[in-house]
Order: sequence, then C-alpha cells, then structure tokens
Amino acid sequence: MMHSLLLVLTLLSCQSAVSPIDLRKHVIVLPVEATKNEAHAGAVLQDYVKRIAGVTLPLIKENGYQKNQAAIFVGNTEHSAAYGKLKGEGFLIAADTRDVYIKGGTGKGVVYGVYTLIEKYFGARKYAAGPAWIPATKAISVPQQLMDKQEPALVYRETYYPAAFENEYLEWHKLHRFEDLWGVWGHSFFKIVPPKTYFAAHPEYYALVDGKRQATQLCLSNEGVFNVTVDYLRKAIADNPDALYWSIAAEDGGGFCTCDACSKVNKEEGSASGTLIRFINRVAAKFPDQHFTTLAYLYTAKAPLKTKPASNVYIMLSSIDAYRQEPLSTIPSAAEFRKNLESWGALTDNLFVWDYTTQFTNYLAPFPDYNNLQPNLQYMTAHKVRGVFSQGSGDTYGDMDAYNAYLQAKLLWDPSVDAAAVTKDFFNGYYGKAGGAVLDYVNALTAAKGQLDIYGNPVASAKNYLSPEAIDKYSTILDKAEAAAEGEALTRVYNTRLGLEYCVLQQSRFFGADKYGYLQAAGNGFEVNPRWPERVKKFVAQCKVAGVKELSEGGASPDAYQQEWEAIFSQKWVNSLAYNAKVTLVNPPSDEYPAKRERTLTDGLSGTKDFSINWLYIYGRDLVATIDLGAQKTVNTVQMNFLNDPRHYIFNPATITVETSVDGVHFTAAGTQKTPSIADEDYTTSINTFKFGLSGVQARYVRVTGQCQAAVPGWRGAPPAKRPSLCCDEVYVF
Repeated sequence: MMHSLLLVLTLLSCQSAVSPIDLRKHVIVLPVEATKNEAHAGAVLQDYVKRIAGVTLPLIKENGYQKNQAAIFVGNTEHSAAYGKLKGEGFLIAADTRDVYIKGGTGKGVVYGVYTLIEKYFGARKYAAGPAWIPATKAISVPQQLMDKQEPALVYRETYYPAAFENEYLEWHKLHRFEDLWGVWGHSFFKIVPPKTYFAAHPEYYALVDGKRQATQLCLSNEGVFNVTVDYLRKAIADNPDALYWSIAAEDGGGFCTCDACSKVNKEEGSASGTLIRFINRVAAKFPDQHFTTLAYLYTAKAPLKTKPASNVYIMLSSIDAYRQEPLSTIPSAAEFRKNLESWGALTDNLFVWDYTTQFTNYLAPFPDYNNLQPNLQYMTAHKVRGVFSQGSGDTYGDMDAYNAYLQAKLLWDPSVDAAAVTKDFFNGYYGKAGGAVLDYVNALTAAKGQLDIYGNPVASAKNYLSPEAIDKYSTILDKAEAAAEGEALTRVYNTRLGLEYCVLQQSRFFGADKYGYLQAAGNGFEVNPRWPERVKKFVAQCKVAGVKELSEGGASPDAYQQEWEAIFSQKWVNSLAYNAKVTLVNPPSDEYPAKRERTLTDGLSGTKDFSINWLYIYGRDLVATIDLGAQKTVNTVQMNFLNDPRHYIFNPATITVETSVDGVHFTAAGTQKTPSIADEDYTTSINTFKFGLSGVQARYVRVTGQCQAAVPGWRGAPPAKRPSLCCDEVYVF
C-alpha cells in the first residue's frame, strides 16, 4: 500500500513538473514551396530568436528536414496538416512534446502567429514604432502540448495613429492599412468622375442644387456617370488586381442631387442612400468578383427603405455625430448611429464602421475616451460589424497616440481581451519607472467629467475636465512621472505633457487680460507676459521632438503655430472706448461656441483663424449688438473684424450697419457697408476688417448689425437645413 502511494505521488510530481520546450536548438522548417508570407514569417522568427537568445536557428525547407531534428514548423507544412484549416487571417501555435507548429489561414495569418509567439511566449513587446523591446532573458520556450488558436473578430482592423504607419507594427499587432486593401478609398466620387475633367462638357453628371448643376456631388441617376464609373473601375482593377475593396462614396459635404430622377428615388427610399445603393449595386453587378464599399455618412447614414446592398457591397457607417464621454451603446448623441446600425444590419451582413478617437480640431488636447474603446468595439461586433476604421491623428503625434494605437490594436483583434492588463503592461513597458505615475494621470483624466467632442476645443472644456485648476492637478502628477523617468522614457513623459501645455497656451489666448491669460497689466493697458514667448518656443521645440506635423486636421504646423503666437505678441494693446463695456445682443451666441458670450465683443482680444476662440459665433441669425459706453462720449471711429471660413459655413455678413444713440432708444445711422459676393467658390479663410468713420459723433450707445447671409452658397454643398453663421471678434470704438 505504501509503495503504491509513493508511486502515485512520484508520477503526479513528475507530471506537474513537465519542462517547457527549449527552442534554442530547434530548426525552422518551411514548406517546400513556401508562400511569400510563410517565407517572411520564417525570417522574422529566425531574426527575433537571434535578438532574444543570441542563437541563429537554421532555416530549411521541409524536404531537407530530418526526423531526429527538433523543429518549429512554420506555414502549411505536411507536418502541420493534421491541425486542419483556419478561418480568415486566423492562426494557431501548437506543440507536442518536442516540436512546435505555427500555421495561418489566409493573408498574413502565419505572420501574425509568429509575432504572437514572439510576444506572448518569448516576452518581447512592440509598444510603438521603432525597435521592439527585447527581454533580458536568453530563454525561449513554449509549454508542451500547447494549443493556441486565434481567429479575428473583424475582417478589417485599422487604427489610424503614427505607429500604424510602420509595417512591422502592423504585422506585429495584426492590423491593416487602407492603402494596402483599397484600390480607391474614402470619399471617391470625384476621384472617379473628376469635375476638372468632365464638368465643363458634362455638367449633367453633377448634382442639381438650387436649380443649377454644381460640382458638389454626382447625379447618380445619370447614365453617363454610370458608364464613366464602370470604365474607370475596369481600368483601375486591371492596373491593381490585388486590391480587395473599391470605394464608391459621396464627397465629404452636402449638395446632393435634387433632379427629378434622383429626388424620386430618394423619396421612395426615405434617404439619400437610395440613389447611392441602387447605383453601387448596378456597378457591383458588372464586377461580381470584386468588393465595393460605400460610406453611410451624414446624409447617406440612414439606410434605404427598399433596396438591399448587393452581396459584394459593404457599408461603412460613420459614428461622427456622437460625443465620446460615454459608450456608443448608451450616450444620447449616438442614438441615431444606433438606429442606423440596426437598420443597415437588417439589410446586410457586410457592415464596417468608421469610428473616431481623437479631437480633430486639436490633436494634442487630452481626449480621455480610453475606457470606452472596449465597450464600443464589443457593441459593434455584437451588431454584425465586421470591420472598423478607428480614425485618430493619422501620421502626426496626438494625445496619448502610442497608448491609443496599442490598446486599439489589441481590442480590434479580440474585443474581449483584458484591457486593464493590456493598459498596465503598456504603461510599465513604454514609460518604465514612470509608468505608474503616467497611468495615474490618465486615470485622473478619465475620472473627470466633461463632454468629449471630436470637434471641441480646450476653451470649451475649460469649465470642466480641462479647467486651469484641473490642469494644475494633472501637471503635478506628471511632475512625479518626470522625476521617476529614465532615458527615453523621460522624453516620452515630456511628449505626454504636451497636451496640457497646449491647453494652457490655447486657454491663455481666450483669457487674455484675465487670470490665466497671456497678458499682464502695464500702465493704462496690458502687455504680453514676458514668460510667454519663451514658453511658446519650448512648446514648439518639444512638438518637433514628438513628431507633431500639424496641430489639427489640415491645421497649423508647429512652426506656423509659433508664427501665430508671434503675430499675437506683436499686437499692441488698443485702448478702446468700448473695453469691458456692457453689450446687449438681440440674437444669442451659439451654445456650442459661446466664447465669453456678449463680453467677447469688448474684452480687448482679437480672434485668429480658429473660430472657436475669441469669436462671437451666431448661427443663422443677424448679429445685432448694442454697446453701452457707460456715458456719452465723442466717437470718431467704429471698427470690427468678421471671420470668413467657408469650410465651417462661416461667412462675412451680407451688409454691416453702424448706428449711434444718446439714450439707447433713438438711433441714428452712421453708415452701411456691403461685403463682396459669396457666389463664387472660394474656401479661403480670412479675417476681414471693417472701419466706419463717424467724425466726432456724441453717443453713449453704439449698435452694430451684421446681416447674416440668406443661405449657404450652393458650391459649399450644405444640407437643406444648414444655415450660414457669423463670427465677430471685437468692436473697437475710438
């Protein structure tokens, strides 16, 4: 009895102490006719084994393999045939008691399997672009009887941040790049039927807007447009046969066709997507072996009532209208997105989502939506979504871009991954000893309350999560990170701090002569705080270190940003009779861009080309502002600036009128100026000064009326309900 018990205990002890398979003396075996991806996977494995363990494993073909050799079989070798086929870009890493097998499904599945072996089992990490982090240990092993099979939740996975522009980062994290998959991407109408080529001879190819053919969108009921599109795609497909998708999608904006034929279809379908889907289905029928995508975006976001997308047509639905401080599944602003997702899901299984995870108007501004990334992807995949384009700051440095890319990559492959563990691993690995403090900073941001608007700004958030007091608290946390950081991690902490410094600088433009502003008292006026020019220079220098190319989508470079500040610094304080005077408005400013409300016109601060700061923004109505000078004074000149920014539907007033009054009841006209016509297409952003000479008029009240344009010009392509806006920055009275 005692002997039997000892035998059982010995066997159990041996079983629990089974040693992992040491791979340092293995050979790497490829199929006899290895594919490009299989050969690449083998070379990657050989390279990283040498980097980690310091040994070079032989790389051989299967017909040169000897049975007595311990092997890592990479690809669809005969030895791995027993493991069957894998779906899509899935892969498996398997082992018996001696050998290891890595095989993939389609595409780069086998490459993904090798990189997973390197990260998950060898301990290496790829936190950002550049060289991977290699562990200090020289050991490389896997457990005996291993079976690690993975298949992606999504067929298309892209995170749009700087790291994802590096090829190895994409392969390591199992990501895609749209340039590699699409022959034509995104808003494509004018790529396929360019107005410069066709409009002069064929205006009928383009949208009928306000009774006139205009190059805002295509007329999808026109047979010529269909023929040009088919001819274009036939040639493009022949030139690029490896492209997986072809986009046929509306331009970014409104101005959809209202001709009788298009209007009839869209009325039947209940959406502008009606003509779009019917058109794409016709094109897709001409190329049944190709896959076509289109954008369900703004005016085409709503699914058609009758027509289903063809089986080779994919719908990419945009979530652009949603705020980001809560998950898409619950936040009220995403209600329409949720409804549209359900409606499209009832028509097709080919659903992609174009999602947004940055503030496009301010790439550096802290945008703490990190905790919502996982629930958002889980919500999408539960609603038939098969692909996601997660748009961040692109190839320019943005708020927490390395963390965003890393976490999103893990979630795009497996939405159920332990996000907290991924986050902890990233911060400890990327920031080293400073990781805990930087994570505390991110957690403090995430815990703060405030609206996250992808088109917001630090000034709008200065009342909540980016208030000056909150920024001071965040900065104190990053002070601890700086103290703990070593080597490259210190530069990374400096880069992380850029977001806070950017907010301080932007808010200082808004606060001006007030607390937290860039001005300080000097005599009867104000002057630039002498610390500010140097602060701007340091900020710009660090931006260049971090890789900031532009501070917003299509916005200023770091050098241009410094030039903006230098222009502000060069402006002398103007002692206007209207400084800090009371202002009464007939029409209120926009709640979305309130600036200082009425006081915006008399706070002494001029605006820049950024309409969200120091401009009184009035949507769709006239500016009627009465300024109380406090007492009767001699008025010689009244001057003001208006912003013309067609991209944001902001235009000069049609007319500007200045009136004066002694009692605030009876007003006398001092002059009217008419602004240039906006009939011709011109997207130039400009600040326009209007000056009125009054020649010593006695007045206590000055009234400025800016007549809002009657409508957005047709060339701007606005939706029917969209109205033009007015922006005035300051009214100077001398």
